Amino acid sequence: MTSNIILDPIQFHLTVSRLCYELIENHDDFSESVIIGLQPRGIYLVKRIKSELNRILGEVDIPVGTLDITFYRDDFRRRDIPIAANKTEIDFIIEDKNVILVDDVFYTGRSLRAGLDAMLAFGRPKQVEMLTLIERKYSRHFPLQPDYIGRSVDSLSSQRVEVEWKELNGKDLVKLYTIDA
Repeated sequence: MTSNIILDPIQFHLTVSRLCYELIENHDDFSESVIIGLQPRGIYLVKRIKSELNRILGEVDIPVGTLDITFYRDDFRRRDIPIAANKTEIDFIIEDKNVILVDDVFYTGRSLRAGLDAMLAFGRPKQVEMLTLIERKYSRHFPLQPDYIGRSVDSLSSQRVEVEWKELNGKDLVKLYTIDA
């Protein structure tokens, strides 16, 4: 298996920072907006975004939460072993708010579809947007697309994108893995 680096640590930080500036352009002071990270890996990106927004704007009160989509996925029963649910932490109202759903990699659209279903249990938002660090093109199963994209990657279905987080892996890095023939 070979790998290519898509984002090195410096590019990783710059990409997250750019995404935050795009959010600021569209959401101003975030008084009508909330940010929700999709479990399991979107939570690392949402924490990083919250931290970067606070660095840029100063300490602002932006409601940030995490959403478990495990049992809203259409493929959760297709696994051989039972899956464990993650934790949902949303201690704010999303009714009539602008919701920004966050995930690390956007691929088929199945996670976003599940996130939309799970989110509706918490109210009816005014608007929903999607932010992703990496968008894998050409593999949609649903007619969905992210509004904020860190980096778009042309990839084959046999390839895999892996996001490494400083908190888990010791450094921020994004790699594209290809199985050697």
